[in-house]
Amino acid sequence: MADKFYMTQEGYEAAKKELDYLTKVKRAEIVERIQEARSHGDLSENAEYDAARNEQAANEGEILELDYKLKNAVIIEETEDTSVVHIGSTVTVYDDDLEEEATYTIMGTTEADAMKNVISNESPVGAALLRHKKGETVTVKAPDGEYKLKIIKIK
Repeated sequence: MADKFYMTQEGYEAAKKELDYLTKVKRAEIVERIQEARSHGDLSENAEYDAARNEQAANEGEILELDYKLKNAVIIEETEDTSVVHIGSTVTVYDDDLEEEATYTIMGTTEADAMKNVISNESPVGAALLRHKKGETVTVKAPDGEYKLKIIKIK
């Protein structure tokens, strides 16, 4: 895992809230389901018990990961600087190959949401755009090859 996880204050608070839910609410619900499944008898052929134990393992893994990220969080200061792309910037780019514009907001990995065009600073596009200025063309090194994006606007 990475040593630092970049987050906005809002993203940090949301992650803390999620961790609190996983440890206090979901963990207790899963324990309850395990106890209920145990009461049905033979555990060797009890699908409910197996499912609950698998869910418990997944939940504990999520708790560990989220806790690690929060302990290693770096809060991004909000800034009005639009001279260069940084974490927190919303960037409009033009792709010559596809002949279209796209707008991305660059955030830390914990706040990325591809469905909303919020990309990670560690993603190929996010990493390529960081520290560049309006008007510059950057090369994105994606798994399926390289392509270029021109920075049209930074907000």
